[in-house]
Amino acid sequence: MSLSLASRFARREMRGGLKGFRLFLACLALGVAAIAAVGSVRAAIEAGLQREGAALLGGAAELDFTYRFATAEEQDWIAGRATSVSEIVEFRSMAVVGDERALTQIKGVDDAYPLVGQMVLDPAMPLDAALADQGGHPGAVMERALSDRLGIAAGDTFQLGRKTYHLSALILREPDSAASGFALGPRTLLHSDALDGSGLLGPGTLFNSKYRLTLPPDTDLDALKNDSLEQFENSGMRWTDARNGAPGVARFVERLGAFLVLVGLSGLAVGGVGVSAAVRSYLNGKTGVIATLRALGADRATIFQTYFLQIGILSILGVMIGVVLGAVAPMLLSPLIEARLPVPARFAFYPLPLAEAAIYGLLTALAFTLWPLARSEDVRAATLFRDAWQGARRLPAPRYLAVIGLIVATLVGLAAWFNGSWMLTLWTLGGIAGALLLLVLAAGLLRLLSRRAARLARGRPRLRWALAAISGQGEGAGAVVLSLGLGLSVLAAVGQIDGNLRNAISGNLPDVAPSYFFVDIQKDQIDGYTERLENDPAVSRIDSAPMLRGVITKINGQPADEVAGDHWVVRGDRGVTYAAAPDPDARLTAGSWWAEDYSGPPLISFATEEAEEIGLSLGDTLTINVLGRDIKGTIASFQEVDFSTAGIGFVLTMNPAALSGAPHTYISTVYAEAEAEAQILRDLASAYPNITAIRVRDAIDRVSAVLAGLAAATSYGALATLLTGFLVLIGAAAAGAQARTYEAALLKTLGASRRAIAASFMLRAALLGVFAGAVALLAGVLGGWAVSRFVMETDFTIIWPSALMIIAGGVLATVLAGLGFALRSLNARPAQVLRARE
Repeated sequence: MSLSLASRFARREMRGGLKGFRLFLACLALGVAAIAAVGSVRAAIEAGLQREGAALLGGAAELDFTYRFATAEEQDWIAGRATSVSEIVEFRSMAVVGDERALTQIKGVDDAYPLVGQMVLDPAMPLDAALADQGGHPGAVMERALSDRLGIAAGDTFQLGRKTYHLSALILREPDSAASGFALGPRTLLHSDALDGSGLLGPGTLFNSKYRLTLPPDTDLDALKNDSLEQFENSGMRWTDARNGAPGVARFVERLGAFLVLVGLSGLAVGGVGVSAAVRSYLNGKTGVIATLRALGADRATIFQTYFLQIGILSILGVMIGVVLGAVAPMLLSPLIEARLPVPARFAFYPLPLAEAAIYGLLTALAFTLWPLARSEDVRAATLFRDAWQGARRLPAPRYLAVIGLIVATLVGLAAWFNGSWMLTLWTLGGIAGALLLLVLAAGLLRLLSRRAARLARGRPRLRWALAAISGQGEGAGAVVLSLGLGLSVLAAVGQIDGNLRNAISGNLPDVAPSYFFVDIQKDQIDGYTERLENDPAVSRIDSAPMLRGVITKINGQPADEVAGDHWVVRGDRGVTYAAAPDPDARLTAGSWWAEDYSGPPLISFATEEAEEIGLSLGDTLTINVLGRDIKGTIASFQEVDFSTAGIGFVLTMNPAALSGAPHTYISTVYAEAEAEAQILRDLASAYPNITAIRVRDAIDRVSAVLAGLAAATSYGALATLLTGFLVLIGAAAAGAQARTYEAALLKTLGASRRAIAASFMLRAALLGVFAGAVALLAGVLGGWAVSRFVMETDFTIIWPSALMIIAGGVLATVLAGLGFALRSLNARPAQVLRARE
């Protein structure tokens, strides 16, 4: 028979409408919609970053220098190519009001700032007016978080270093805030000239100078970038332009979006379980039709093609619904989303993320429907006289298994290609596949245990009925465990990872972490600083080290980024120190330390783990740009550096003769009793106003806030998975409604009360929920352990509050899904049900 005949059969079969396929369409549409929505929001943010690149950056291009301002020659080059230039200086310091002190990120600007965009202040006023002298003090503006902490308002004064400033207004919107990236303290903005006499920009102070440029309309940015890199070679200059005005934000959005799409695939996998169950239920109802067609001479291919065409058309419909929802929902919710985003977004219809979601949906539908469709070939004409599905083989023919495997491999390959990270894709999808396998095995184990436990439950009819029902093949225990379990597994993994990461950052730190980091300690201040702390009985430990910032520009004479790729060590400037002797707490893993009086060519001791990741060996050379000067050193040793203690740790240490002549400051950590922290800060801030104190607990809170946002974003994706799973639960409950109605009628006839039957139904749902929740918790704990151990490299402990909520959620979901259908079954009259069954 031909494909045309199968098409005719399919059209006639579909005249009955969508009855039996509502769950199929809902599961597929919801999974596709979640992925399409995430992709659309990511595309909107990327488009907003690109469109507003100049405003985010504060100009068409930016040249960034570490530890220094541009030289006169460099400034002449910049002025010769720009239509206007704005010079900015950024650094950290302490804002002081009486005994109150708070860390702040200071930005000093010139008269040209901002070149692009507008500063919005409260009360409203021009920026130049806000920064003008008032009452004999220079004007300044700051973010509300800082003013609230200091307890001041517009019109009050505060101190930075040795100078007093007048707070003119609060910052409502800073046009180029995204370009500054993550900051440990809120912003204070003032005129650069107002920093004179403050003592904040001394030799060796950690600061960045940035030169923002507006350019002629016909400027070739690529050519100008190459020209600048050539002109400023070995100067430590970093180039950014409006095509990627906030590179850190763009990178973060890209990676988070890719991960959320992969989390969305778990929801699509749950939807696939519902799709497969819907197709199997539909084909079960078509057994007589298939057997009749076989009796009339239809071959296996015609049967398969008939139902494959039907399911294919419905799959396309479900994917189209999902794509439309995923495209429209972000548009409708755009005002709410934009209000919560710290960066601009341009909401529109973006074809690429919608196409990506459609491809995922079609491949998932094909993989999950092919399995039950393949079994339709096993129905024979004799099925008219017996049940074909109970005796049919459980696995499809090998050729179908091979096709399903090929589809899954294609899905994984496309996911990796779309998000650009094989490692992220394999970790995420591997975890989903592992969870699915664990849940499938768990469903089989549940049936086996229920069958055996039912024999031991004599004398407890309600429990025995529930266990007997769970052990039955037609009760949908597998669908319940798979659909609910996978969604709960993702939520459990997110909860465990988030909890353990928070513990790693904050939970264990009070025993090992310092109270404060002090930076910008001048050379002539370090002795007095140390004397104050050594004489304080509340201080248990002081660690100090010279501190410079440098950029690794070359490795063995080759550009560092070509050798090390995107490794964090070569991405931007890094802390560099020097030491005559190794740290007593450090352990050399290879090579040897230089002599204390060594004065030969520069030597380097590098962190062992980072060296292994980059591929460095003893004898390799590194070129580090410090203050615009290239220093070429040879790796003489590797040492273990533990960055997890929150103490001082440098990835790169050099011999003293290589760096001691360069302007630099000291960094120090202080371990003290909590009761003495405030007095230590007051004494040091009074004696040395230029020193910046970073309270470790405050830094942890800032990082924890970022982690909370990441966990929330991932949890939203997991909740979409759970919602899909709940739909599958409803479908499983609906599919078993007829069987439960017959069961209730039979039990009533045998004398069982409505209360006993209802208790049996609820007990059945609760047992399924407990089991699904427990297995999901096991999968989530394993996933959380793997990520914590191998990705985050932190210790792992089970977060029990999150774990218990997962199990409770499983019970609640199954009980709610089965409650409505159970009541309907209980209300049916036994006589009508039993006569209809004859």
